[in-house]
Amino acid sequence: MNIGEKLFELRKQKNLSQEEVAEKLNVTRQTVSKWETNQSTPDFDKIIPLCELFGIGAEELLNAKKPEEKPKEEQNNKQEESQKTLTKEEVKMKSAEVVSTSVFIYIAAVAFLMVTIPVLRINPIVASAIFLCLIAWSTARIIKHYMSVPKFEKTKEEKKEEKIIKQINGIIGTICTVIYFIISFATMAWHITWVIFIIDGLICQIVKLFFMLSEKEEEDEK
Repeated sequence: MNIGEKLFELRKQKNLSQEEVAEKLNVTRQTVSKWETNQSTPDFDKIIPLCELFGIGAEELLNAKKPEEKPKEEQNNKQEESQKTLTKEEVKMKSAEVVSTSVFIYIAAVAFLMVTIPVLRINPIVASAIFLCLIAWSTARIIKHYMSVPKFEKTKEEKKEEKIIKQINGIIGTICTVIYFIISFATMAWHITWVIFIIDGLICQIVKLFFMLSEKEEEDEK
């Protein structure tokens, strides 16, 4: 039993209110409340009056243990662990949302570039600038999201899935690079063929989104 609990118990035994104790000790009721809730401890000059009021010895009161405080680091670790447990599913849902909307922006940017220059006859420089802004915005959303979300210890299934995604994206990247050089040398349209790398990034994000949705469906079925 700590000091606060001891004072609370002694006050109840004497059938006294906090106001009555405060009046006898010449302190405020809030002070008595803080003593009993361990927000503070009685000053040295209040120990003897407290003992006389409750009819106990100073040794008995002072031997009451102060509430043990866990190390701050341990408290933070437990708080973080609790937060991770509560928010892991929310983070997954948010990741799926960010990736899916970013994929949509990528597709919209490519479609915009394909339509505005040859069909709508918009200045190529203006169209390209808008296209790059859309791509940059979409990419920034993905980077910001994955830099801000908490990190979780990955399960074996998640590690395996991540490895598969990297392998698939590596294959896609290699294929897109080969296609880029073939088309570029064949058409000499180097000023536009770099869009293939944007398409490469788009496909990689679609692959990631596909695995996210598959994992969500499996969890829903369990």
